[in-house]
Amino acid sequence: MSETQVALITGSAKRIGAFLARYLHDKGYDVIVHYRHSGAEAKALRDELEQTRPHSCIALHADLGDPQAWVQLAEQARGWRHRLDLLVNNASSYYPTELGNTSLEQWQDLFASNAQAPFFLTQHLLPLLKASQGNVVNIIDAMLQHPHPDFIPYQMAKSGLLTLTRSLAKTLAPEVRVNGIAPGAMLWPEGYDMTEENKQTTLEEIPLQRMGSELDIARTLYFLAREAPYITGQVIAVDGGASLR
Repeated sequence: MSETQVALITGSAKRIGAFLARYLHDKGYDVIVHYRHSGAEAKALRDELEQTRPHSCIALHADLGDPQAWVQLAEQARGWRHRLDLLVNNASSYYPTELGNTSLEQWQDLFASNAQAPFFLTQHLLPLLKASQGNVVNIIDAMLQHPHPDFIPYQMAKSGLLTLTRSLAKTLAPEVRVNGIAPGAMLWPEGYDMTEENKQTTLEEIPLQRMGSELDIARTLYFLAREAPYITGQVIAVDGGASLR
């Protein structure tokens, strides 16, 4: 079995997930890039990382709303390197849902990626994580303490992921550490049209008065995975202080 550490990052074809994959790969991890719809982007990222270090990355497709996909993704991950040191539950559906017009399909989609899949994927990958005394890092949301009327199911699902983080940390100790990262304003969301005025208002509400970057999340992830062996069950808000308001 290879001694190179292996990380699986869900939803890592684009945006923050792709940055995390590049960052961990640069730090010496072999990386499993997971995607649902963004196959072209995932395969381009795989090829990019493979050129840097051959046989160090694969791209795996799974619709995390499909229970069979959790099993398939776990089996494919196990078959690649026969080890897993870091699971990053990053995949997340995110869009507004108006109270009174929210559909069951929207509810199920938001809970599938943000709460259900992290639980079952962790469960299926637990033997590998225990064998490596590995880590789970869940990507949550810094603004859970400030409910937004347009995002009730999304925030409920992320609240479930917060509970899962703390519960698993206690349940899986001492073999596996489980922590969370709660990003604030990093990238403007896709599929949710924000006016320049709304963007400016958002920035003004952040004590540090600026957006964060993918690098802020990546550094925190690496810290939790490799430099913080006595930290478990914690959620670090990387939000410029926005959650303080």
